[in-house]
Amino acid sequence: MIEQDTIKLLRECDAGVQMGISSIDDVLDRVQDKSFRRCLEECRSEHVKLDRGLQAHLDTYHDEGKDPNPIAQGMSWVKTNVKLAVEADTDAAIASLMTDGCNMGVKSLHRYLNQYKAADEPSKAIAKRLIDLEEKLVLDIRQYL
Repeated sequence: MIEQDTIKLLRECDAGVQMGISSIDDVLDRVQDKSFRRCLEECRSEHVKLDRGLQAHLDTYHDEGKDPNPIAQGMSWVKTNVKLAVEADTDAAIASLMTDGCNMGVKSLHRYLNQYKAADEPSKAIAKRLIDLEEKLVLDIRQYL
């Protein structure tokens, strides 16, 4: 049970990290404020670092991880591009999109932590670290809303 829950939690974290990196990549070149851009770049860098540790942990279980849901990823891309087309690529629109995405990620990760209670502590720590990254980004970008 522990190993199954661990692998399932790690897979969800893997999908979440990839979705976070992809979301930042989708908007980064549209951000106008240098401080805002730097904030997103730092968050992306932290996601990449977390992903390395996550992949190493998945490797110990001989698991490939999990890609983000293609439908969710497609919907995110469409929402981003439509909102930015309508709101003329404003930093406020980008901050709003990123905040919504982070909040959805945090909600999902808490659900997975509750669902996979038997996961090992290092895997739970990875999920909690990802939650912390998402929550920190939300706080850091509030000034751009």
